Amino acid sequence: MDKTGSSIGTYRNNSKVPETIIGRKKDVFLNNRRDQSIITALDSTDRRLWALAWPLMLTNLTVPLLGLVDTAVLGHLESPEYLGAVAVGANLFSILYWTFGFMRMGTTGLAAQAWGKRDEFAQVALLLRSVLLATIIGLLLILSHQPLIKLGLELMNPSQRVAELAYGYASIRIWSAPAVLCQYTLVGWLIGTQSPKGPMLMLIAANGLNIVLDVVFVTLLGWNSAGVAIATVMAEYSAAGVGFYLVLKKMPAGQTLTRALIGQITDYLGILQVNRYIMVRTIALLLVLAFFTAQGARQGDTILAANAVLITFLLVISNGLDGFANAAEALIGEAVGRGSRSQFNDVFRVALRWSLWGSLLFTAAFVLGGRWLISLLTSIQEVEQTAWEYLPWLWSLPIAAVWGFLFDGVFIGATRTRDMQNTMLISAGLVFLPIWWLTTGWGNHGLWFALISLMLARAFTMGWLCLQHTRHDRWFEGNRRRQTAGNADG
Repeated sequence: MDKTGSSIGTYRNNSKVPETIIGRKKDVFLNNRRDQSIITALDSTDRRLWALAWPLMLTNLTVPLLGLVDTAVLGHLESPEYLGAVAVGANLFSILYWTFGFMRMGTTGLAAQAWGKRDEFAQVALLLRSVLLATIIGLLLILSHQPLIKLGLELMNPSQRVAELAYGYASIRIWSAPAVLCQYTLVGWLIGTQSPKGPMLMLIAANGLNIVLDVVFVTLLGWNSAGVAIATVMAEYSAAGVGFYLVLKKMPAGQTLTRALIGQITDYLGILQVNRYIMVRTIALLLVLAFFTAQGARQGDTILAANAVLITFLLVISNGLDGFANAAEALIGEAVGRGSRSQFNDVFRVALRWSLWGSLLFTAAFVLGGRWLISLLTSIQEVEQTAWEYLPWLWSLPIAAVWGFLFDGVFIGATRTRDMQNTMLISAGLVFLPIWWLTTGWGNHGLWFALISLMLARAFTMGWLCLQHTRHDRWFEGNRRRQTAGNADG
């Protein structure tokens, strides 16, 4: 067993927490005293969930604002080719970056469980190792970007002009890779240690900068899709800088860089091994979305642009409802770290209730104001009318998708990542692709029907596993194994 106190496989000092950690040092990993006193004074799990959820929800909702502004500034240009190029390029980077989305999700689950045990060493070591790993992977992506971009564009198969513009966009965006991956680890760690205002400040500031630069570079300077890419790169490094500043402020007093914190190669391989299931799950999900974009592109630039407008609203839905899921990740992880079944059940019940209410609110908004929202994003008449034709599919998205978002939060907090992988592979391979193939005669309607079916399949498969784990008390198995290993190591 590793004697360095690695956060992978074992946690240090998790049997008894020193008084200094509970008392004098606890504010290092809590929010400030005023916020923590508010939380501890609340008896309701609803209010504790909201204390974490509202900053994360606000943070998440700023993310699709980037897509909304990108779509709006390009959607009002003379040609849909610029909008289509950014749609293709953005989907390419969704696949490329979110292949490593485990650096956010896995960090959250592990940090939340270490937080539940009040293990300072495990939290700091996990953060440092994850940031180093993110930087190395980001630099490798930059070095290998040309074949990756060419392969992605060949798979998506847009028109020649859109492909040219998308290649230029992607060649600029790739330079943000180290910053993006570091952001994933920083945000994940801050969520896991129940510091939700950190990601909020980090992303709102950066996204605000991106919006301003979009308007300057595209509307004023006329740089079109290249201007959108430059604005995004500058904003990503800004977000990473803010994130590093915030986590450094939260380090324990007198914290120094030690060999034990850096760890060994096996520690980094351990992080990748623990999170390999999230990686496969994420690749499968993003390949589905890329396939969706590619099939839309095969039906013409107008369909591609209309789908890009509607998918932007899907991002709004997911990022809004993910506020509850992210809060559940932190609280579920804390419950698992503490071994508290009552807290686990309370958090799940409350997160489910608020997630359903949120999905109904989104549905009402799209039913009542869908056409108006589409008109805000594009003034190209053919794109607008095409998006109106497929608007009813948008109405069903919130209810279909909310279950997957919620269960992701529960499974991440409990670090049941293999289940996430398996349910996604089943949903994509046995539901999405067969339904798409059977409904190819429906055109773009068949494509949207397959996407909705994917979301429902995830809901049923993850819901079934959730019931099985609860009935057989499996949620705490991994935590018990780590405690046994840690005691044996000690």
